Amino acid sequence: MNFENSLAAARKMDQEDQLRTFREEFLFPQHDGRDVVYLTGNSLGLQPKGAADAINQELKDWHEFGVEGHFEAKNPWYAYHEMFAAPLAKVVGAKESEVVAMNGLTTNLHLLMVSFFQPKGKRVKILCEAKAFPSDLYALKSQLRFHGIEEEDGLIALEPRKGEHTLRTEDILKAIEDNAEELALVMIGGVNYYTGQVIQMKTVCAAAHAVGALCGFDLAHGAGNVELKLHDWGVDFAAWCSYKYLNSGPGSVSGVFVHERHHGTDLPRFEGWWGHDKNERFKMGSNFKAIHSAEAWQLSNAPVLAMAVHKIALDQFMRAGMDKVRSKSLQLSSFLRYIIEDTSSKNEGVEFEIITPKADEERGSQLSILVHGEGKAMFDHLTKNGVVADWREPNVIRIAPVPLYNNFEDCFRFGEVLQDFLDA
Repeated sequence: MNFENSLAAARKMDQEDQLRTFREEFLFPQHDGRDVVYLTGNSLGLQPKGAADAINQELKDWHEFGVEGHFEAKNPWYAYHEMFAAPLAKVVGAKESEVVAMNGLTTNLHLLMVSFFQPKGKRVKILCEAKAFPSDLYALKSQLRFHGIEEEDGLIALEPRKGEHTLRTEDILKAIEDNAEELALVMIGGVNYYTGQVIQMKTVCAAAHAVGALCGFDLAHGAGNVELKLHDWGVDFAAWCSYKYLNSGPGSVSGVFVHERHHGTDLPRFEGWWGHDKNERFKMGSNFKAIHSAEAWQLSNAPVLAMAVHKIALDQFMRAGMDKVRSKSLQLSSFLRYIIEDTSSKNEGVEFEIITPKADEERGSQLSILVHGEGKAMFDHLTKNGVVADWREPNVIRIAPVPLYNNFEDCFRFGEVLQDFLDA
């Protein structure tokens, strides 16, 4: 697309935007009497206006029905999580039986690795990216220790090539091939939190399976952001959070994907009441009988108050359509990249290095800006002037225009504040 760095051009694109009315469904923090330029939905999404009513409905039903709310509430709590199967399946490209909303993200990764990381003989290694989100690294290293495997013997942490910021697909594939006989699991972030790079999940998964390893993804930055086809790609498992692009509130419920070929198998798992056969659950038997779906990995009943917001947020995605969400996301981030590069080109001696890949298939909403020398000062200036961005050590500013509530004018306003910083 040909862009123009002007307010008129931004507003024209906003007028043509099929999703423009969704912005009215969110609550924005305020700065000097106007909406902030909120560009950190990759960290915490904005609150849908329907969130309070959704929570209040559950509080009302708790008041009116007490324990009978499990069956008499407007949305009966006993089966509350089942409402999420259809929308989550569309968000991540799965069958409804392959997804379930439960727990928190790192908790779910641990539960899944109980099943999918089973080191045997020489197959003891896990492949990940060196710059994975710290919680992922903690989880992987502790799983290795749990099995009595030292980090240096069990963890393959891939670094980008010297002078580069992102991993090359060919280097991931080579690492898989080089460790073919020792590799038990590939566990990578589908979208890297730091660079915003989208990993070629289909290709990586196929390569892992070709050498006899299993493959799972942390989709914290993928769900609700990029196109996912987990079932078709043959991914063994995945997990994600709902408080970033899925706009479901701080610390809200995670989601899990388990491919149907693993349902009803003898995979080991940590067992709990809510993973037990629904038809026999209240017989209170002492022997576990797994549900023949991803629900078998559940432990406890649903956190209804948190899930109430999740329901509202997922409904927004279903009304918008995932294809339109993705299309606008690419347009927004392309425009924002253009604004940044145009501003840089007009200011002698200034160079903002965007380390997020430019190709559509290699990025989502996020742009990661490497600002040499003045990164923190620039971030502080943005904050003081009503732009909510995200700072990540050692020197990256992350910005992510989210298609359901950000618009092209937000991108233009970001450029104005950026220019103001350069003029100071």
